[in-house]
Amino acid sequence: MFSRVTLLDIDTLRTDVDDVLEQFKADVMSRVREAPGYEGVAVMLTPEGKGMVLTFWESEEAAKASAGLAASVTEEFVTIYRSPAGREHYRVAYVEPPKVPVEA
Repeated sequence: MFSRVTLLDIDTLRTDVDDVLEQFKADVMSRVREAPGYEGVAVMLTPEGKGMVLTFWESEEAAKASAGLAASVTEEFVTIYRSPAGREHYRVAYVEPPKVPVEA
């Protein structure tokens, strides 16, 4: 399993962090779920607008192949960032998922 880590810095003077999350879930996740090799996502945010999106992929090839989708999503959200999003790929060496309640 491989992952892509995207680091964000949302401009909270222009937009609300929770609004960005709702837009991401409504407009982006349906496309991400359809990407070959997609296995999951975790989104972490602070009230100050710092964030990290961690996507999981079945292989390194699937993670790299989804780069075009990631770039188009970043472009769609470009007006909400204080600075460009950063992106890196990692091999997932160990995971013990937490029991986190999913917000509706």
